[in-house]
Amino acid sequence: MSSLFPALADGPGERVALRFGERSLTYGALAGAAGALAARLRDAGRVAVWATPELETAVAVTGALLAGVPAVPLNPRSGGRELAHIVTDSAPDLVLTAPGAEVPAELGRLARIEVDACAVGTVPEERAGDTDPALVVYTSGTTGPPKGAVIPRRALATTLDALADAWQWTGDDVLVHGLPLFHVHGLVLGVLGPLRRGGAVRHLGRFGTEGVARELNDGATMLFGVPTMYHRIAEALPDEPELVKALAGARLLVSGSAALPVHDHERILAATGRRVIERYGMTETLMNTSVRADGPAGTGTVGVPLPGVELRLVEEDGTEVAGYDGETVGEIQVRGPNLFTEYLNRPDATAAAFTADGFFRTGDMAVRESDGGVRIVGRKATDLIKSGGYKIGAGEIENALLEHPGVREAAVTGEPDADLGERIVAWIVPADPGAPPSLEELAGHVARRLAPHKRPRVLHLLDALPRNDMGKIMKRALVADA
Repeated sequence: MSSLFPALADGPGERVALRFGERSLTYGALAGAAGALAARLRDAGRVAVWATPELETAVAVTGALLAGVPAVPLNPRSGGRELAHIVTDSAPDLVLTAPGAEVPAELGRLARIEVDACAVGTVPEERAGDTDPALVVYTSGTTGPPKGAVIPRRALATTLDALADAWQWTGDDVLVHGLPLFHVHGLVLGVLGPLRRGGAVRHLGRFGTEGVARELNDGATMLFGVPTMYHRIAEALPDEPELVKALAGARLLVSGSAALPVHDHERILAATGRRVIERYGMTETLMNTSVRADGPAGTGTVGVPLPGVELRLVEEDGTEVAGYDGETVGEIQVRGPNLFTEYLNRPDATAAAFTADGFFRTGDMAVRESDGGVRIVGRKATDLIKSGGYKIGAGEIENALLEHPGVREAAVTGEPDADLGERIVAWIVPADPGAPPSLEELAGHVARRLAPHKRPRVLHLLDALPRNDMGKIMKRALVADA
């Protein structure tokens, strides 16, 4: 196959490829450091990467990929039990860390290589094939221990090239983000994406609106973030003129990993004149859809299928949803070269994840608009509410609730109801804890915007919603604590 990183072999050697805070590497220096590491990894079967938000993490993963050795990114915030499971399940030969990094006892038995970002070596000829594993990325484990999704090299290349097409992404782009580096968004899109294009990435280390403004006003062209980050940006815009200027001058603003509330879309657009583009993907599929940079705005949708991705919506009985009416809810199923190959050591789970004709069952529920755009309404397990004979997606109710001035954060779940089957439950963080909105007020607000059968019947007031590292609301925790 062709090289994953052609710029490392023949690109602009003095151009900056990576910058983390005050530290940076040119393409020439990255080629030397990653090439030297690749030579040390050549005989390894699989390597773990202690994925701290540092320059060495990017060098470690790049070096492993150059060596044709699968990398297992490890979340430094993982608990001991989860980390022990991942290490036992993936059985890496060694762990790659930044120099002097403190690692937990669960990694103590592994041989360790401290990555030298100043090492000098040569980029090896890439011997691995398209279907060979590139990464083993562990899922969130909401229904049991995390599963290791084996992502082949072809999936990396396919997704990144499809996004280049959708976003007009080139080597002239400079990406800024502050995402963690142990998952698809921050690592594959946020680091490997710029390197494949021959562009640059500036990692903030820790997300902050001042850092975003500084980098975008200093030549960065793209921003990647999750909804929590864009919400903080929207909140800060009225008081930070440099942030307004920065976003207004950016070429592309991308949000992913969860739905961006319409209210935040509208506030950012009103203040900066720039729309935020959404895309949709999963650990197992990498990217499936995106709003195109040269297409319609599509606020509230995650765009259209990317080149090479087949996507369909399926009813509960397995029949495909016919037509795009913007109303009929179905489960998203996808097929294409962007998919993972298996769950490591889990043939049963792998078989259950695919249909007989090779489509992956995502578990995400959506509708398709008349233009083919996909609008996610929630997860099948936690966000599809069957109430009074209707199938209702929690996402659209959450967006409606967030339009109420008395609501700062919102989540929606269902709970058993003898009459309706399930009733809609709203979990609200009020804008003013001293004067929270009432259930009657919120129910009327939702009924006027959507439909009466979509109004909440139960209200819980909270100080904060439980969220994971990616800013996604952990609804299972809400229901468990109810």
